Amino acid sequence: MTNTNTVAPAITLTIAGSEATGGAGAQADLKTFQELGTYGIVALTCIVSFDPKDSWNHRFVPVDQQVIADQLEAIQTCYEDKLGTVKLGMMGSPATINTVATALKSQKWDNVLLDPVLICKGQEPGHALDTDEALKAELLPLATFVTPNHFEAEQLSGLKITTEEDLIKAAKKIHEISGAAVLAKGGVRIAGEDAVDVFYDGTSLEVLREKKIGEVAVSGAGCSLAAAVTAELAKGATALEAARTAKAFVTEGIRNRVSGNTPFDALWQGGRR
Repeated sequence: MTNTNTVAPAITLTIAGSEATGGAGAQADLKTFQELGTYGIVALTCIVSFDPKDSWNHRFVPVDQQVIADQLEAIQTCYEDKLGTVKLGMMGSPATINTVATALKSQKWDNVLLDPVLICKGQEPGHALDTDEALKAELLPLATFVTPNHFEAEQLSGLKITTEEDLIKAAKKIHEISGAAVLAKGGVRIAGEDAVDVFYDGTSLEVLREKKIGEVAVSGAGCSLAAAVTAELAKGATALEAARTAKAFVTEGIRNRVSGNTPFDALWQGGRR
């Protein structure tokens, strides 16, 4: 029997790669969507597995282009007129970027969040560069919100980032280039006792701060931050409200992180419980 008093959840789609140990990628996105009360859906673009025999470096396997297109056809047809929010994570190749861009252009979106994964270890340098260029050309213009990490913010802005002031300049530059709201992630890579991220949307500038929890990056923090922004946007939050909620969500996830045999810990999306 259907409960007619239940309000249907907002629907959130992530187009991203699978990360086998569960710390990042589509796994992190779906867990974040669930924790924040949205109905999460995934279209997989690639499969990444760390190699314990090779210093836990990435092993990267792309999903066939027709399979990616088929996933998106099924999702977009099923939730036609209900799906307005999408997060773009790891693409992995220019072909995948083109396939995804084509699918995105087939409908109108309220929110297109681009988490610009520019380099994946395990890819050939030339291939990675081609992927970066395709991402900038085909996906960045579609984005309404962009969440670059320290390295990605440097690549997109063309600026060297060593200070909070540099991060602010980079966020403004990326907004100028894309027209999107920007949450530039400094994290542990900016000197000082605070983990600093910068929000800028052309009108509002806000530096988001939380005390650092250790000095080493945690797997899944970037994915989860972007997914949290996506979920909040889908529920109707403003871009700045979404950024604030996401920052608090990720901070608790880092505080309650999960450890394994990898040389890095993973964020736990249930950390705020």
